[in-house]
Amino acid sequence: MEAIRRVASRIVVLPERDIDTDQIIPARYLKTTGSKGLGQWLFTDWRRDANGRPRPGFPLDDPRAGGASILVAGSNFGCGSSREHAPWALFDAGFRAVVSSSIADIFRGNALKNGLLPVIVDPATHEILLASPGVRVSIDLESCTLAFGDARVSFAIDPFSRRCLLQGVDELGYLLEQEDAIAAYEKEQG
Repeated sequence: MEAIRRVASRIVVLPERDIDTDQIIPARYLKTTGSKGLGQWLFTDWRRDANGRPRPGFPLDDPRAGGASILVAGSNFGCGSSREHAPWALFDAGFRAVVSSSIADIFRGNALKNGLLPVIVDPATHEILLASPGVRVSIDLESCTLAFGDARVSFAIDPFSRRCLLQGVDELGYLLEQEDAIAAYEKEQG
Protein backbone atom coordinates (compact mmCIF):
# COMPACT_ATOMS: atom_id res chain seq x y z
CA MET A 1 0.00 0.00 0.00
CA GLU A 2 1.26 3.49 -0.83
CA ALA A 3 1.80 5.92 2.02
CA ILE A 4 -0.45 8.99 1.95
CA ARG A 5 0.61 12.30 3.42
CA ARG A 6 -0.98 14.74 1.03
CA VAL A 7 -3.30 14.49 -1.95
CA ALA A 8 -3.43 17.57 -4.15
CA SER A 9 -5.42 17.66 -7.36
CA ARG A 10 -8.23 19.19 -9.34
CA ILE A 11 -11.52 17.64 -8.30
CA VAL A 12 -14.02 15.67 -10.32
CA VAL A 13 -17.57 16.21 -9.13
CA LEU A 14 -20.24 13.51 -9.19
CA PRO A 15 -23.10 15.26 -7.37
CA GLU A 16 -25.62 12.41 -7.21
CA ARG A 17 -26.73 11.32 -3.74
CA ASP A 18 -26.84 7.71 -2.56
CA ILE A 19 -24.31 6.33 -5.04
CA ASP A 20 -24.16 2.68 -4.07
CA THR A 21 -21.36 0.20 -4.59
CA ASP A 22 -23.19 -1.49 -7.49
CA GLN A 23 -23.15 1.83 -9.34
CA ILE A 24 -19.47 2.32 -8.52
CA ILE A 25 -18.62 -1.17 -9.88
CA PRO A 26 -21.42 -3.44 -11.09
CA ALA A 27 -21.63 -6.96 -9.66
CA ARG A 28 -20.79 -8.59 -13.00
CA TYR A 29 -17.18 -7.35 -12.59
CA LEU A 30 -16.67 -8.90 -9.16
CA LYS A 31 -15.31 -12.23 -10.34
CA THR A 32 -11.76 -11.24 -9.45
CA THR A 33 -10.03 -11.34 -6.11
CA GLY A 34 -7.48 -8.76 -7.21
CA SER A 35 -7.75 -5.03 -7.57
CA LYS A 36 -5.84 -4.50 -10.81
CA GLY A 37 -7.84 -3.51 -13.87
CA LEU A 38 -11.09 -2.67 -12.07
CA GLY A 39 -10.76 1.05 -12.83
CA GLN A 40 -11.86 0.46 -16.42
CA TRP A 41 -15.28 -0.62 -15.10
CA LEU A 42 -15.72 2.30 -12.67
CA PHE A 43 -19.29 3.66 -13.06
CA THR A 44 -19.49 1.69 -16.31
CA ASP A 45 -23.31 1.61 -16.46
CA TRP A 46 -23.37 5.41 -16.20
CA ARG A 47 -20.45 5.90 -18.59
CA ARG A 48 -21.47 3.50 -21.38
CA ASP A 49 -24.69 2.45 -23.07
CA ALA A 50 -25.83 -1.17 -23.52
CA ASN A 51 -23.57 -1.48 -26.60
CA GLY A 52 -20.50 -0.23 -24.71
CA ARG A 53 -20.45 3.17 -26.40
CA PRO A 54 -19.56 6.17 -24.21
CA ARG A 55 -22.49 8.24 -22.97
CA PRO A 56 -21.82 11.92 -23.52
CA GLY A 57 -21.39 14.25 -20.58
CA PHE A 58 -20.26 11.90 -17.82
CA PRO A 59 -17.96 13.95 -15.50
CA LEU A 60 -15.16 11.37 -15.29
CA ASP A 61 -14.90 11.32 -19.09
CA ASP A 62 -14.56 15.09 -19.40
CA PRO A 63 -11.02 15.82 -20.67
CA ARG A 64 -10.62 18.34 -17.83
CA ALA A 65 -10.99 15.45 -15.37
CA GLY A 66 -7.89 13.71 -16.68
CA GLY A 67 -5.34 13.13 -13.94
CA ALA A 68 -7.69 14.16 -11.14
CA SER A 69 -7.16 12.10 -7.99
CA ILE A 70 -9.93 13.55 -5.81
CA LEU A 71 -13.60 12.67 -6.35
CA VAL A 72 -16.24 14.87 -4.72
CA ALA A 73 -19.48 12.91 -4.54
CA GLY A 74 -23.01 13.51 -3.34
CA SER A 75 -24.01 12.55 0.19
CA ASN A 76 -24.27 8.94 1.36
CA PHE A 77 -21.53 7.83 -1.03
CA GLY A 78 -20.73 4.11 -1.14
CA CYS A 79 -23.98 2.88 0.36
CA GLY A 80 -25.39 -0.55 -0.41
CA SER A 81 -23.65 -3.87 -0.21
CA SER A 82 -20.28 -4.48 1.36
CA ARG A 83 -18.05 -4.52 -1.68
CA GLU A 84 -14.28 -4.10 -1.38
CA HIS A 85 -14.14 -3.91 -5.17
CA ALA A 86 -15.64 -0.38 -5.04
CA PRO A 87 -12.61 1.29 -3.42
CA TRP A 88 -10.36 -0.96 -5.49
CA ALA A 89 -11.97 0.36 -8.71
CA LEU A 90 -11.68 3.99 -7.58
CA PHE A 91 -8.03 3.50 -6.61
CA ASP A 92 -7.21 1.65 -9.84
CA ALA A 93 -8.77 4.54 -11.80
CA GLY A 94 -6.33 6.94 -10.11
CA PHE A 95 -8.40 8.33 -7.25
CA ARG A 96 -6.65 8.68 -3.91
CA ALA A 97 -9.44 10.46 -2.00
CA VAL A 98 -13.23 10.68 -1.98
CA VAL A 99 -14.87 13.73 -0.41
CA SER A 100 -18.52 13.96 0.66
CA SER A 101 -20.72 15.17 3.48
CA SER A 102 -21.44 11.52 4.35
CA ILE A 103 -19.83 8.25 3.35
CA ALA A 104 -21.31 4.84 4.14
CA ASP A 105 -19.56 3.14 7.05
CA ILE A 106 -18.68 -0.14 5.31
CA PHE A 107 -17.37 1.65 2.22
CA ARG A 108 -15.38 4.00 4.46
CA GLY A 109 -13.79 1.05 6.28
CA ASN A 110 -12.96 -0.75 3.03
CA ALA A 111 -11.48 2.43 1.58
CA LEU A 112 -9.24 3.03 4.59
CA LYS A 113 -7.99 -0.57 4.50
CA ASN A 114 -7.08 -0.24 0.82
CA GLY A 115 -5.31 3.13 0.68
CA LEU A 116 -8.22 5.31 -0.49
CA LEU A 117 -8.78 8.29 1.80
CA PRO A 118 -12.47 8.99 2.59
CA VAL A 119 -12.90 12.61 3.72
CA ILE A 120 -16.13 13.79 5.32
CA VAL A 121 -16.66 17.55 5.31
CA ASP A 122 -19.39 19.75 6.70
CA PRO A 123 -22.48 20.35 4.49
CA ALA A 124 -21.56 23.97 3.66
CA THR A 125 -18.08 23.03 2.44
CA HIS A 126 -19.56 20.09 0.56
CA GLU A 127 -22.01 22.36 -1.29
CA ILE A 128 -19.19 24.70 -2.31
CA LEU A 129 -17.12 21.80 -3.64
CA LEU A 130 -20.07 20.27 -5.51
CA ALA A 131 -20.52 23.62 -7.26
CA SER A 132 -16.82 23.89 -8.16
CA PRO A 133 -15.78 21.15 -10.61
CA GLY A 134 -12.11 21.42 -11.48
CA VAL A 135 -11.11 23.49 -8.45
CA ARG A 136 -7.73 22.55 -6.99
CA VAL A 137 -7.96 20.92 -3.55
CA SER A 138 -5.23 19.85 -1.17
CA ILE A 139 -5.87 17.21 1.49
CA ASP A 140 -3.24 16.94 4.22
CA LEU A 141 -3.52 13.73 6.22
CA GLU A 142 -0.90 14.78 8.75
CA SER A 143 -2.93 17.81 9.85
CA CYS A 144 -6.32 16.30 8.82
CA THR A 145 -7.23 19.37 6.78
CA LEU A 146 -8.72 19.98 3.35
CA ALA A 147 -7.88 23.29 1.67
CA PHE A 148 -9.02 25.09 -1.48
CA GLY A 149 -8.79 28.77 -2.35
CA ASP A 150 -8.79 30.61 0.99
CA ALA A 151 -10.81 27.90 2.74
CA ARG A 152 -9.33 25.35 5.12
CA VAL A 153 -11.48 22.80 6.96
CA SER A 154 -10.69 19.94 9.31
CA PHE A 155 -11.85 16.37 8.93
CA ALA A 156 -11.80 13.42 11.31
CA ILE A 157 -10.15 10.05 10.85
CA ASP A 158 -9.53 7.39 13.46
CA PRO A 159 -5.92 7.37 14.71
CA PHE A 160 -5.16 3.77 13.73
CA SER A 161 -6.33 4.22 10.12
CA ARG A 162 -4.47 7.52 9.90
CA ARG A 163 -1.27 5.87 11.15
CA CYS A 164 -1.59 2.99 8.67
CA LEU A 165 -2.20 5.37 5.74
CA LEU A 166 0.71 7.63 6.72
CA GLN A 167 3.01 4.61 6.98
CA GLY A 168 1.64 2.89 3.88
CA VAL A 169 0.74 -0.34 5.68
CA ASP A 170 -2.51 -2.26 5.88
CA GLU A 171 -3.74 -3.99 9.05
CA LEU A 172 -1.77 -7.15 8.32
CA GLY A 173 1.36 -5.13 7.62
CA TYR A 174 0.91 -3.37 10.94
CA LEU A 175 0.63 -6.71 12.76
CA LEU A 176 3.71 -8.05 10.99
CA GLU A 177 5.64 -4.98 12.17
CA GLN A 178 4.81 -6.05 15.73
CA GLU A 179 6.33 -9.53 15.29
CA ASP A 180 9.19 -8.96 17.77
CA ALA A 181 6.86 -7.59 20.45
CA ILE A 182 4.45 -10.50 19.91
CA ALA A 183 7.28 -13.05 20.14
CA ALA A 184 8.59 -11.41 23.33
CA TYR A 185 5.10 -11.48 24.87
CA GLU A 186 4.59 -15.12 23.94
CA LYS A 187 7.99 -16.03 25.40
CA GLU A 188 7.13 -14.16 28.60
CA GLN A 189 3.83 -16.03 28.89
CA GLY A 190 5.72 -19.30 28.66
